[in-house]
Amino acid sequence: MQQSMGAIRASLADPALRVMFEARKRVFVDLLKWDVPVLEDAYEIDQFDTPSASYLVLTESDFGHRASARLLRSDGPHILKDLFPNLCAGPVPLHGNFREITRFCIEPTLPRGDRRKARNELVSALADHALANGIAGYTAVAPMPWFRQIADFGWQCHPLGPSEMIDGQELVALQIGIDRNTREDLERTDIYCGEAYRIANASMELAA
Repeated sequence: MQQSMGAIRASLADPALRVMFEARKRVFVDLLKWDVPVLEDAYEIDQFDTPSASYLVLTESDFGHRASARLLRSDGPHILKDLFPNLCAGPVPLHGNFREITRFCIEPTLPRGDRRKARNELVSALADHALANGIAGYTAVAPMPWFRQIADFGWQCHPLGPSEMIDGQELVALQIGIDRNTREDLERTDIYCGEAYRIANASMELAA
């Protein structure tokens, strides 16, 4: 891992980040069986969890995890550029005002209806965060079924190239444009829920 053990320990000392890393382990390792690093058999932390990463973490009042996402600068190390550049028909977007959405994680222990609500809250938080911080768009790598959901949210979303079968999954790279109409676009599909969510404050550049 590129992050020092001291930085990792500091991030785990923050309750919002700790429950996020725990949830990522439950979702991506226990449920989806991804072959990714696990720290202390409890936390999913990889080489992209560096001090330059930002996190949106939606929590209950007691810091119980609801949903979270990691945001990586597209002009720095990120998954699309470093692991899946072949998914782009043209150059990988490397813009300073773009972020890559990774580890989009909904708390698996929530009831089904609450998971859908948490998903909408996280999408709303991503739109609000972008508009508040001059972020013009997001990129991501997603399985094809998830890409179809993302595209149906109502915002500007398009593939960056044809999908490919990789390790048994059909993956596609995507780009989401963010502008002053994004909230209204998400409202039309009943995704946007304003600020009806709670974003935890954390010590490591946590997006708020």
